[in-house]
Amino acid sequence: QLQASGGGLVQAGGSLRLSCAASGRTFSTYTMGWFRQAPGKGREFVAVMYRSTGNTYYADSVKGRFTISRDNGKSTVYLQMNTLKPEDTAVYYCAAKLSYGLGREVNDYNYWGQGTLVTVSS
Repeated sequence: QLQASGGGLVQAGGSLRLSCAASGRTFSTYTMGWFRQAPGKGREFVAVMYRSTGNTYYADSVKGRFTISRDNGKSTVYLQMNTLKPEDTAVYYCAAKLSYGLGREVNDYNYWGQGTLVTVSS
């Protein structure tokens, strides 16, 4: 089970940090991703951190502004979002997967959090 939190209302240029806490003892075995869904749009990839290497990959739209990290001891993955823009407004979802692969598609993931709303005002 994944529980996302940390969303809210922020002005453009501001920052937020999202958290996603996982239950269970096998968190370190999962590749963790963040996705987002803006009103009227499909769910899109934001960032992934791979379980084995700790390497990360970002969507071009957030590269250089967002940072994904994880604390295996706390079974939590984070998304630090800086220099936020109005177009970042969306419900943000964390996701976990066991399988190998790039982890940039919705269908790659086995488990999803409930989502947390981020609203960026101009």
